Amino acid sequence: MSASHIEPAILDKVAPLYERVKTVIPDIEWPAHAPHIAAINALKKEKNAVILAHNYQTPEIFHCVADITGDSLALARQAADTDADIIVLAGVHFMAETAKLMNPEKTVLIPDLGAGCSLAESITAADVRALRAQHPGVPVVTYVNTSAEVKAECDICCTSGNALEVVESLDSDRVIFLPDEYLASYVAGQTDKEIITWKGRCEVHERFTADELESFRSGHEGLIIIAHPECPPEVLATADFVGSTAQMQDYVVSERPPKVLMVTECSMSDNVSAGIDDVEFVRPCNLCPHMKKITLAKIRESLETLSPAVEIDPAIAGPARAAVERMLDVGRSKMTEVAA
Repeated sequence: MSASHIEPAILDKVAPLYERVKTVIPDIEWPAHAPHIAAINALKKEKNAVILAHNYQTPEIFHCVADITGDSLALARQAADTDADIIVLAGVHFMAETAKLMNPEKTVLIPDLGAGCSLAESITAADVRALRAQHPGVPVVTYVNTSAEVKAECDICCTSGNALEVVESLDSDRVIFLPDEYLASYVAGQTDKEIITWKGRCEVHERFTADELESFRSGHEGLIIIAHPECPPEVLATADFVGSTAQMQDYVVSERPPKVLMVTECSMSDNVSAGIDDVEFVRPCNLCPHMKKITLAKIRESLETLSPAVEIDPAIAGPARAAVERMLDVGRSKMTEVAA
């Protein structure tokens, strides 16, 4: 679609937004995005809606229509605080469920019900109950990358950004940590507690290899490699820095490495690099097929039809919400200590 097929007024209206993403979206693609972006931003005002977008969303979503962006922890916190009537979650289904848990009276939309997660699908509520039976009295920590049904069977949630902090907050020498075995291994290496794990993996992060990263390093002098803890242990051992998506972004912004490789979903590099001119991004591209089911067209249709809406059985929502709130309370306690 060329610019000649788009009303000039629309292109003029969204021109400031294109300035944010012009380094990562070719100008030939922009006319296809512009009408959706203009319509979505108008619909948000009309319906008192906000869009929460995960770091793995494409730049035209992340930078041009999202109101709140970040990793799973940031989205969970912001979802609890928003005063909008409607929340659109540009991410995957478990994130939309978390938003609904924290806003039971609000309408929460997920633009594509098929936007799932291989990690979330690796464990069920029955699996958690079986683990509890095998390890009576041991507290269960579940990554937010899980269904509401799984959260409801657990004691407290965590994200990759606060997993160690949550584990250390528990008064127990043993902890069941679900479902990502690589994140569990990473946490186990930093705590004296015994970590009981589950063999769940993220299909994006598990595909990275140490040999692949060493190949990039040998071909790019001075390359800094930063990796997400959902990657295999040998990948983390190769990296110069390990952190959550938010921590990876903060590292690039604060340290300004001349050349960096972000070992995570590839839209993350696009979103961080937009507006950063003094860092060269080397991009190994592992896409999340579930995240990429969310598009501007689907967001627009979701706002127009107010569907698909996320609903959670109240019997599940209560205990699941409590597990998320316990996680947020750990963060609030830490912030209170720092402030004091």
